[in-house]
Amino acid sequence: MTRALAGALLVGCAFTALGVSAQEKKPLTHETLWMMKRVGAPLTSPNGKWVLFSLVEPSYEQDKSVTDLWLVPTDGSAAPRRLTNTKGGENDPVWSPDSGSIAFAAKREGDEVEQIYLLDLAQGGEARRVTTVSTGASHPQWRPDGKAILFESRVFPGATDDEANKKIAAERKARKYNVRTYEHFPVRYWNEWLDDRQPTVMVQGLEPGAVAKDILSGTAFAHTDGFGGMQGESSVSLSPIWSPDGGEIVFEATQARWNAAFAHVPYHLYRIPAAGGAEPREVTAAPGIYGHAAFSPDGKSLYFTYMPQNEEVYNLPRLSRVGWPAGGATTVVARDFDRQPTQYALSPDSRTVYLLAPDGASENLYSVPAEGGKPGLVAQPKVGGYTALSLPRNGKVQLIAQYGSSVNPAEIVKIDPTGKAGGTEGEKGGHTNLTTIDTAIAAGIDWQPPQHFTFTSAKGRTIHSMIVLPPHFDPNRKYPLFVFIHGGAASNNPDQIGLRWNYHLLAASAGGTVILMTDYTGSTGFGEAFAQAIKLDPLKTPADEINQAADEAIKRFPFIDASRQCAGGASYGGHLTNWLEATTTRYRCLVSHAGEVDLLTQWGESDGIYNREINNGGPPWEGNAIWREQSPITYAANWKTPMLMSIGERDYRVPLGNTLEAWAVLQHQHVPSRLLVWPDAWHWITKPEDSRHFYQEVGDWLARYLQATSP
Repeated sequence: MTRALAGALLVGCAFTALGVSAQEKKPLTHETLWMMKRVGAPLTSPNGKWVLFSLVEPSYEQDKSVTDLWLVPTDGSAAPRRLTNTKGGENDPVWSPDSGSIAFAAKREGDEVEQIYLLDLAQGGEARRVTTVSTGASHPQWRPDGKAILFESRVFPGATDDEANKKIAAERKARKYNVRTYEHFPVRYWNEWLDDRQPTVMVQGLEPGAVAKDILSGTAFAHTDGFGGMQGESSVSLSPIWSPDGGEIVFEATQARWNAAFAHVPYHLYRIPAAGGAEPREVTAAPGIYGHAAFSPDGKSLYFTYMPQNEEVYNLPRLSRVGWPAGGATTVVARDFDRQPTQYALSPDSRTVYLLAPDGASENLYSVPAEGGKPGLVAQPKVGGYTALSLPRNGKVQLIAQYGSSVNPAEIVKIDPTGKAGGTEGEKGGHTNLTTIDTAIAAGIDWQPPQHFTFTSAKGRTIHSMIVLPPHFDPNRKYPLFVFIHGGAASNNPDQIGLRWNYHLLAASAGGTVILMTDYTGSTGFGEAFAQAIKLDPLKTPADEINQAADEAIKRFPFIDASRQCAGGASYGGHLTNWLEATTTRYRCLVSHAGEVDLLTQWGESDGIYNREINNGGPPWEGNAIWREQSPITYAANWKTPMLMSIGERDYRVPLGNTLEAWAVLQHQHVPSRLLVWPDAWHWITKPEDSRHFYQEVGDWLARYLQATSP
């Protein structure tokens, strides 16, 4: 689609004029999927008048992809308008307290690293850079009076100011050798080798000539052996926020990151004077993981999620609070609630907490009194769910969210808790769109929402599954079945559009294929006990349930051809695919991306090991039989099913060794097989052309083995 047409759609043309008949709808292609614009999470201005969001305009040429900030009024009175138009995108945007400006991190022309920029909406014009730190700046937060910001940076140990960091960086650049040196675990994470830089919090006034002050690196706390922040997929963060009076900063950190080789790593909340010069003090004492901290608008409570750490493989994070500034005992807010709150926001009067939580394939909106109680359902879409939530800090309650499903690209919506706006049969509550970025494109695709069913497993558990039908579906035809297995295991199959594994793109393979997805034991969204039940049974029972789900689907849906079944998945889904290779010949072919084949190899090579010990009943040398009995390679003599294997060379979560080990078995056993090694990929294949070729490889593999007659 041309940029001109995209602009026309964004300024509110009538989509009804672009309506597409059923006969004109086309199957989803990789090009259509990849080139759909991607709407980011909403950020409501404190005064409740505006919603800020990012919009990605993708391209197959990575340097031509565009990410900018857009603005839309919360009352829906005008179409979205573009705020920025630069080659580089903006990260971590945040509203000023008076709703007049936006701060964000960006690497613009002349910047060697990301810096913080401010954009004045009233005056207009270009954003101005306010930081110049050599170590980079990210995650800005406005002080409540709007006269200063805090931000994060990664600094060298022992460096307390920017000159010291520059000196160390120059010394390292001048070295004639190149080596990574470690004395503690962990040494790498997801797709990068870790170094000795550590996160810190900096504060900077917004008056002319102000410079940033590092308030954490000079403390004894930051010099503690094992100090660190929460490690994410692409960054490490302390998630700092201002106290209501601007006098303190609350952040999340650990002093025990070196425990990762043999124990849990706890993360606590700490408070430190914003002026520096003092040691951080612990806000929360009970061991576990604390995160997602936020103050109530009235400033009287600090809210956060808390997850205990014990010998279970999974624990639900609980929404909790503590009084402020006094601190004291922690109170669980969302009580008697057997679901994980993924996001939450407080009403402007501080009396109600709204939260999002997954329930099976959907994600619903709930509310709970701020003092505590059992959350009540506010909005439950018939398909899909709400994947982000934002409320203004002032004025009346306005529920702004991001909504999407597997057939509805994500858009910004306004939820009406009374159910009068946009509600349809099967829904509670309703919403109206504030954006319609991809509405017309979605209307032209031949796709249907998933069909859900449950069955009782051999172990008496209720197992949820859903199927996706192929384009141009004809109930009188017979279709092959592709059993797609989600990763995790602490995850599920959401009713959402995905790029990494898209249900409808897979359904268009092999001339039309029914896709089956099962939330096996260990999946989340079905209660804490269900997710915990995978302990000491990492592969066998989940795989049994996947096979039972295939039997159940064949029994229920006469258009599925039982003689033509394939299965596949990635990460934990790849683990289970390899287990199917070892334990059944019911599938004509298999597709395994980033799958383990040997529990012991995975323990020793992966970027994290302790949770694997918990799941398997202790370290490998203590003799628990699971390490061998539930490793696919143990049954290598049984491998017969043709397999397509795929792995990113920079994947440190399920490293290359497991795939090469499985590949060696396949070749040794003369099993028809194909190996894809992606030099530029990590755990996921994210480059656009790599992604397109991956889907082509999977489609060709399925077409080869899902023919109407045996190959």
